[in-house]
Amino acid sequence: MSTEQSLIYANINDQNVVTNVIVINPGSQEPKDFIANTLGLPGVWLETNDNGLRKNQAGVGYTYSEELDAFIPPKPYESWLLDEDTCTWVSPILNPSTDEAVYDWDESVLNWVEINKLS
Repeated sequence: MSTEQSLIYANINDQNVVTNVIVINPGSQEPKDFIANTLGLPGVWLETNDNGLRKNQAGVGYTYSEELDAFIPPKPYESWLLDEDTCTWVSPILNPSTDEAVYDWDESVLNWVEINKLS
């Protein structure tokens, strides 16, 4: 059993959109050399993880912001705004969900609508 830690890398295209994500164990090679030479995968590869490196772990369809050095998930709704501290999308109105009700965003009315009362 190997004690080496696996690494996660995301491939970005020329629009900085993630097109592929792989998990590798490069051994003694530099990760990017392993990806290019051993795996034969061309392109730009950036490390990502779920521990806050580049804010969010990349997924296919995410966008890489060079300015923020972060992976940003796809925008869920046109009206939502980017929180540059977390690089996640937030609604323009605070979600009113409570222990007694659950709400979902309705883009047509630009507000939260109740979908379920918890009992």
